[in-house]
Amino acid sequence: MISHLQNKRLKVFMAKLSSIQKNLKRMKMAKRDASKRQALKAIVMDKSLPIAERFEATLKFAKLQRNGAPTRIRNRCELTGRSRGYYRKFKLSRICIRALANEGKLPGVVKASW
Repeated sequence: MISHLQNKRLKVFMAKLSSIQKNLKRMKMAKRDASKRQALKAIVMDKSLPIAERFEATLKFAKLQRNGAPTRIRNRCELTGRSRGYYRKFKLSRICIRALANEGKLPGVVKASW
């Protein structure tokens, strides 16, 4: 997971492993339930359907597991699992970006100078 960061200057601290595993579990659940959620949501939002059918869909939607919702997923650094200071473009935290950029391991990233 962090093989290319194994040098003397950069110390890597991992996030709590249970938090990382919990987030991975949520990602799998969200991927698995995505089509079901989308179908139920479409039924609930369709005003042309009878109110009873829409209400049934609402109840089914409420019975789905909350951890299967995409909003429960937290973006985490690929190297350390850190959840704060996350940059989507790199899928890394600000600390890892800075360390890798200083070592020249991120192509196209240079220090700002003007």
